[in-house]
Amino acid sequence: MSPYGDKRLQVFSGTTNRALGEEICKHIGVPLADTEVSTFSDGEIKVIINENVRGSDAFVVQSTCTPVNDSIMELLILIDALKRASADRITAVIPYYGYARQDRKTRGREPITAKLVANLLTNAGANRVLAIDLHSGQIQGFFDIPVDHLTAIGLLSDYLKEKDLTDYVVVSPDAGSIPRARDMAERLKLPVAFIDKRRPQPNVAEVMNIVGKVADRHAILLDDMIDTGGSLLQATMALRNMGAKSVLACATHAVFSGKAKMNIEKCGFSELIVTNTIPIEPEIAPLVKVLSVAPLLGDAIIRIHEGRSVSEMFK
Repeated sequence: MSPYGDKRLQVFSGTTNRALGEEICKHIGVPLADTEVSTFSDGEIKVIINENVRGSDAFVVQSTCTPVNDSIMELLILIDALKRASADRITAVIPYYGYARQDRKTRGREPITAKLVANLLTNAGANRVLAIDLHSGQIQGFFDIPVDHLTAIGLLSDYLKEKDLTDYVVVSPDAGSIPRARDMAERLKLPVAFIDKRRPQPNVAEVMNIVGKVADRHAILLDDMIDTGGSLLQATMALRNMGAKSVLACATHAVFSGKAKMNIEKCGFSELIVTNTIPIEPEIAPLVKVLSVAPLLGDAIIRIHEGRSVSEMFK
């Protein structure tokens, strides 16, 4: 029996970030539940739960990262298996929520994939969702089930507090990330600047202007994710052209697709800090400092299981 309540607390993990699942279990003090995930010869995903889950409080850890479509299907199938095995409550723990960038229609005949994925998770049988740094806060409203939205800003800020932050400024790479940048700036007691940019097409950014003083300062460039690194490269070049002494970059989600490694190397960051919501590929690992979100997720899981407030973690 779990030490955290009358119902059994069980943590399951998909295959995209099993190391994080194991680390969360170590933090909580429970074993990772025995699950088999395999594929048929045509690529269909097969899941077998080798545990009695009847009446349990089940948490399924799965980042919907590369391969994104397989990751989502695996998560849905895991949830379906637990539902049919009579788990009392199923919480989808999604450190990185894929398809989140399409969260609104910017032109005619576009999908809203963030809402589509929310519908799929709910219809599969999830009773609750636990996520970190969604691409936009409005995604919480796409769910008809409770969503606990955590942030890694505190984790990143605590790491930065160990440095000498004299003459530093926190920079948002776009208008949408300004609230995130302000949060970090308040924690570090630093000024804020932001980059005005536009996206003529996906994965392409054009810097228009920089609002705020960055000349003769060290810039902390903060974003929720780094994908190809193209936006980061554009922002870094703009900051240096405006007289920034150096650029340190932080992001929660290390997507790192396409030309990410080449773009990151071109940036010449004094440091690049990310978290382990997504596993880091070996060829990029030497370029980044990785902070673990396992204690953050573990504490949230305990609070959810015990029926205590999750928001109190951030007071």
